[in-house]
Amino acid sequence: MSFETYVEAAQQFFDELVDRADDDELFAGGYLRGHFDLAVGYAQVEELNLQPEELNTKIEESLVKAYRNGELTDEDKEHVVSIWEQVKTLAA
Repeated sequence: MSFETYVEAAQQFFDELVDRADDDELFAGGYLRGHFDLAVGYAQVEELNLQPEELNTKIEESLVKAYRNGELTDEDKEHVVSIWEQVKTLAA
């Protein structure tokens, strides 16, 4: 799967999440989308030719840093991880 196709699939996933998610999942999805969009933006600005797996690695590094900075409660982290696992399957 190409970088562009993966990004489009993930954006569609986040958009559709709004229609089916509860409040906790909406928060986690929005939080995760911020990390996702930021990583995509950096890759585009820096003209990096990333594979979806490489993009996922950058996002995971960003999430780990956020977790270490105490940005989320343990419950919020669980929701973010759950949604992130679903997003990563889109790259397959």
